[in-house]
Amino acid sequence: MDGPPPLPPELWVCVFSYLSTEEKHTVRTCCRHLKKLVDHPSLWRGHTVVLSDLRRYTYGFWDTLLRRKLTRVAVRHLRRKEWRRLVKFLPTLTAVVFVDGGRLYKEKYLDHLARFPEIRDVGVRNATWDEPILGQSVTAQLRERLTHLSVCNVRLPCTVQFINAVSHLGNLRYLLFHQQGEGYGLDTVRPVPRGVFHNLLLHLNKLQHLSWGMRGEPSEPLPDDYLSPSDPQQPVGPDWYGGPALTSLELVDYPETILPENALRSLTSLRSLTVRYRYIREGITCRLRSWLSPLKQLEMLTIIGGNSLATYTTTIPSSVTRLTLRVAITLKDMDSIAPKVPGLEHLDIEQNRSSGSLCRRIPMLFPELRTLRIRFFRREPEKDLLSLHRLRHLVQLELLVERSFILRDYLNGHPWPSPCVRELIDELRQLSENRITVITAMRQRNPLKECDCVWEGD
Repeated sequence: MDGPPPLPPELWVCVFSYLSTEEKHTVRTCCRHLKKLVDHPSLWRGHTVVLSDLRRYTYGFWDTLLRRKLTRVAVRHLRRKEWRRLVKFLPTLTAVVFVDGGRLYKEKYLDHLARFPEIRDVGVRNATWDEPILGQSVTAQLRERLTHLSVCNVRLPCTVQFINAVSHLGNLRYLLFHQQGEGYGLDTVRPVPRGVFHNLLLHLNKLQHLSWGMRGEPSEPLPDDYLSPSDPQQPVGPDWYGGPALTSLELVDYPETILPENALRSLTSLRSLTVRYRYIREGITCRLRSWLSPLKQLEMLTIIGGNSLATYTTTIPSSVTRLTLRVAITLKDMDSIAPKVPGLEHLDIEQNRSSGSLCRRIPMLFPELRTLRIRFFRREPEKDLLSLHRLRHLVQLELLVERSFILRDYLNGHPWPSPCVRELIDELRQLSENRITVITAMRQRNPLKECDCVWEGD
């Protein structure tokens, strides 16, 4: 065959939309026609390209990015000439995230962001600032444009100054701040003071998603109303909440002893809650049980680590349709969860030593599932995986294993997925009449999601 079949371009683009990034790059090496089709902007919408040492990129590389209309980049340290090059070749950037800076930064470093007229997302990862990260100049120029700000694992000279600067970004809809520490010596954890944090929430009226984290443990617990600022226009009282109508909240690395039992009492608008524990002390009462009680509109719940499931399963809102549990789980736990979430459509769980034959029980407990993700530890899927074909609405099954598990078996001559797992997958597809799409992958770190942070666009 001299060339590809004479199909309409839009059909080719539709076919290519099912390919991974690596597969797209392989296809574009076939011929000029396919290369042009693969570079269609719709196939790269939302894609982030990682750039480093901009001097080594050719004009052809920049032309490819322009044809794809890429608007999101992740960069390492940029020198002054590299900033000019980025502005010249990608003037329509809407999102920039800085990763692994590896040096001290000054306030003027971010001033270059104002040269991108359409910028609205900014992220900073793994860096140290010896001057305020957001000065008055850059804050004034970006206050109307920025909708997403993400700062994680960044050492700041003064956290309070940073939070006060962020409070002027009135159009923020997404804020991620995972506190690292101050100064250059040993980590000294000083939580953002209650008054400063309340001032932030009261000024960010459009804020919808808040991801708040802190490494280390402060000497004293936070106040009861830390997440619930009072409305300055109303009489002082426990029910007069003045903060933004958050729909998504993520608490990262907060020990149970830091936030009180009624910490989320005013956040009744939440539709998504993620709690990521770093460790749990023995003898500490699980407060997640109380946190969940007022969240009657909650649709998505993610729990990573923490107490035994049995301590809070009875308070999981029945409105939850997406549930992620990265904790030790047993069949008894699953039996207690199922009646609480009758409409569950998306489930993400871990197969561990104490969980038994989860795949055999899932169709009976969660018959409405549409997507299912299972993370395997120490052993790969077994024959009870075939029981999942009884899930009448299931359209996607994702099987993940630890990277260490794959490397160990790879050294022994058993790649992932192994021949046995492939046979199970093929049989499951046949039993479901190809209704179920099965994805196999290994669990690994994403360089743009350091510290397991989330950096999202619209």
